Amino acid sequence: MKQKKDNKKVIYWLLTGCVLIFIMVVVGGITRLTDSGLSMSNYRLITGTIPPLNDAEWQAAFELYKQYPEYQKLHSHFTLSDFKNIYFWEWLHRVIGRFIGLVFIIPFLYFIITKQLTKKTIKKCLVLLVLGGFQGFLGWYMVKSGLVDMPDVSHYRLAAHLTTAFLTFAATLWVALDLIYPNKKTINIKFRNLIIISYLILIIQIIYGAFVAGLKAGLLHNHWPLMNENKFMHHTVYILEPFYKNLIENPSGIQFIHRILAYLVVISIALLWFMARKTPITKLQRKGINSLQILVAFQFLLGVLTILYAVPLWLGIAHQIGAFFLLSAMTFTLHRFSK
Repeated sequence: MKQKKDNKKVIYWLLTGCVLIFIMVVVGGITRLTDSGLSMSNYRLITGTIPPLNDAEWQAAFELYKQYPEYQKLHSHFTLSDFKNIYFWEWLHRVIGRFIGLVFIIPFLYFIITKQLTKKTIKKCLVLLVLGGFQGFLGWYMVKSGLVDMPDVSHYRLAAHLTTAFLTFAATLWVALDLIYPNKKTINIKFRNLIIISYLILIIQIIYGAFVAGLKAGLLHNHWPLMNENKFMHHTVYILEPFYKNLIENPSGIQFIHRILAYLVVISIALLWFMARKTPITKLQRKGINSLQILVAFQFLLGVLTILYAVPLWLGIAHQIGAFFLLSAMTFTLHRFSK
């Protein structure tokens, strides 16, 4: 029996990839918030999947960790037990990354061999594989930045790593949605363009969220709606010279921009909802718009609580998950207004 191309199995495969990327982002967030990311100081594609199995191997891994700035400047008080705790999260993060690679590549080859993919879908999946490979490279590139002089990774590389993960997820979801909803329809170009603007604002906000995480800017100015009880913009927001450095390297400046972008995300999505009330749209389109309202309100609340409580682990992870769900809803909504 001849296999139907772009069938349900292909859709389930892509959606499984989305779920795995989501899990990896969550584990990555835990890895970052527990300062576990530099616990594995070397990179081995195959043997790196096997953690230390005995006391001698654990001690060797710990001795290697001691050679780098994070131990020497921050964690010199660590015992082997402390090291094992942080090692687990980085190891798990890397193993999930390798597993995602296998989940994408092996079924992809199977679907090609059994001719279950159209040429158009094959091209899209190749793009996804390139994105996934690039994401893995960025992870290694990010960790490398924390093994030289400073005991922290570059916030630029962290932002690139995290944003690429979000975009890889969004692209995978988009390809799955192409197969779930294959029929084209008339496009409301004006409405679609407004969603694209909201989407771009959200992506910039995600980048600045990564900057906040990389520079630990969430530990500053733990008040809301003002930055320090009586100031909307604290004077430390603009203390660096030249001025542009405040936008990309000053923790106070970056937190301020992250706050302002949060308002812009809320306003842009509220505008979409307001316009949707006066525009003939389908049920799925309306569901997408409504889901954005709920998720952006929830995400805004999580952001405020994360600042007020100085980024406890569970709130930091919840805030990152909220961003992931909001991007998912935005991707779905844009797809429904584009295809």
